[in-house]
Amino acid sequence: MKLQGIRVVDLSLFLPGPHLTMMMADHGAEVIKVEPPAGEPARRIGLRKNGEAVWFRNTHRGKKSLCLNLKDEQQKQQLLKLIDSADVFVEGFRPGAMARLGLDYATLSARNPRLVYCSISAFGQSGPKNQKPAHDLSIQADSGTVFLNEGADGEPCSPAMPVADMAASLMALSGILMALLRRRDTGQGDYLDISMQDSLVAWLPNALGPVFAEGRSPVVKRERSWGGNAMYRIYRTADGRHLTLGGSEVKFAENLFRKLGRPELASTCARPPGEQQEAIEFLQHEFSLRTLAQWTEWFEDLDVCWSPVRLLHEALDEEHLWQRRMVFEDDEGNRHLGVPIKYLHEPAQVNTGLPKLGEHNQSLLPLGQEI
Repeated sequence: MKLQGIRVVDLSLFLPGPHLTMMMADHGAEVIKVEPPAGEPARRIGLRKNGEAVWFRNTHRGKKSLCLNLKDEQQKQQLLKLIDSADVFVEGFRPGAMARLGLDYATLSARNPRLVYCSISAFGQSGPKNQKPAHDLSIQADSGTVFLNEGADGEPCSPAMPVADMAASLMALSGILMALLRRRDTGQGDYLDISMQDSLVAWLPNALGPVFAEGRSPVVKRERSWGGNAMYRIYRTADGRHLTLGGSEVKFAENLFRKLGRPELASTCARPPGEQQEAIEFLQHEFSLRTLAQWTEWFEDLDVCWSPVRLLHEALDEEHLWQRRMVFEDDEGNRHLGVPIKYLHEPAQVNTGLPKLGEHNQSLLPLGQEI
């Protein structure tokens, strides 16, 4: 596997760090999760199956667990010796916390110059907000994306997805892999300052036209991506379900309106977003006349970007995801999310085993530590 032989020591908690190190474990890295005496919080959050939290199962498979109290000097010294043999170190604490523990980059890189050290924080290691505590919702609000998540009533909605968390996870993974690649030539590790806010803001290229071109925020419902385009919005069906049109190219509008008997409305969809109300109102009425199942049959073989709005359990039961192993079931009946990075050569080999808290203390620490 691609990361075989890479040792990762992970002190991060919750979602961004644990998710990125699980992806590394899926591709062969040895990931050692360092947990506080109370354990990783995700062990206790949300619904459980077969004794383990679903959240924990889908962020910690294939890892080893080391339970340490880092305020204890002897245990901290044992961790330092372990880090001496590591390739990657990941932490997700507030800036300054690692320095107070004597686990900052300057200290660790002096001992292990090849170490790639990744810090994930809410707002980054520098800047006036670097000490501000925040999780995903607050970061999205601070970054303008909650504003973009406007409901039908014009009020901002709580975002459905933890995109600040997950953007940071993917940016951190990319940065770590680039640093490891460069280390092959230089023999030198590096330090990564990954901000969840930075990572989220970097995902906004297609949303910033009004901001960068005219110095204003968008009128959300008039923008192409959020309802201003007839061919890129959500419609309600007769049974109270919904479908989406998701391709604003005029060729798709021509195919759709031709079959609906109103070919002249296709040209309306060539107008700027926010000026397509005639087509939107027609489609709202048409889609309200049939059930989602009827529309699913109607759209068969029609070259239009459309999808039903599936309930989450429907989406995760869908055959396509199972065939691609993005959802699979282990021998105990636990469902798992699969691996999105699919190589032809040396593909990931998922180890669905979960470590008990401190399970690997005896094998990883020279003197061993009891929980």
